[in-house]
Amino acid sequence: MTSAISASILANALPYLRQFHGKTMVIKYGGNAMTDPDLQQAFAEDIVLLKLVGINPVVVHGGGPQIENLLKRLGKKGEFIQGMRVTDAETMEVVQWVLGGEVQQDVVGRINQAGGKAVGLTGRDGGLIRAKKLKLLDTTDPTKEHDVGQVGDIVEMNPSIIHSLQQAGFIPVVSPIGFGEHNESYNINADVVAAQLATTLQAEKLMMLTNISGVLDKSGNLLPDLTARRIDELFADGTISGGMLPKIAGALDAAKSGVKAVHIVDGRVPHVLLLEILTNQDFGTMIRSH
Repeated sequence: MTSAISASILANALPYLRQFHGKTMVIKYGGNAMTDPDLQQAFAEDIVLLKLVGINPVVVHGGGPQIENLLKRLGKKGEFIQGMRVTDAETMEVVQWVLGGEVQQDVVGRINQAGGKAVGLTGRDGGLIRAKKLKLLDTTDPTKEHDVGQVGDIVEMNPSIIHSLQQAGFIPVVSPIGFGEHNESYNINADVVAAQLATTLQAEKLMMLTNISGVLDKSGNLLPDLTARRIDELFADGTISGGMLPKIAGALDAAKSGVKAVHIVDGRVPHVLLLEILTNQDFGTMIRSH
């Protein structure tokens, strides 16, 4: 790359740096970006750079493949209903160990290694995520309810611990585990946590990294811009289903609740966060409330 091209890239980033300085961005970290070593490195570097230029990233991570691997080793088969993991007591132990231990510490370690100051949290820390048992209504028959075990529905978020960490220059890394009124643990969908946290923090952006190029139509073409009405149509005709259901529903809730921009982006693209935030290129689907 010539010095002229390098200078041009940096100069073109300037308006975005000015626009987003001091703003909070919630980033849902999942998919290939979490399991491919080169992408893991690129993600950590992106988070550190965003913090260094005055943006406040908050990371919420998933861990589906890692949970699945450990369950398999224990002879258990993962089960999903409408994109939600069925979580019995034994599975909940695995979820806590994998998310709050192995995965969280790996993400924290990589960000710190790249020059950042990351701190790992679960929903228990600072009373961040209070939850109750999720009542999962059937999408086709709302009179029918699915029991998905210790899966949580967020009751309340207390973001004071996030604010304190941000003010002290730290990067919060949140594992999607909530606690109930009797101190019981709940597994909460990471997309739902990211969306709710973005709303609570009134984040400038919510970025959700996925394993696809964005939201696709039935022919596999990218839908770069979605409104609430169009999303309802895609739910109704089955274009959006399975694991995309909680992701899109959460993203739409955040857009309706004051988060300025919600992006579902391709986590398989190296440095996709910098490309999406600091350039005029689009790498996925943007969701708007209207």
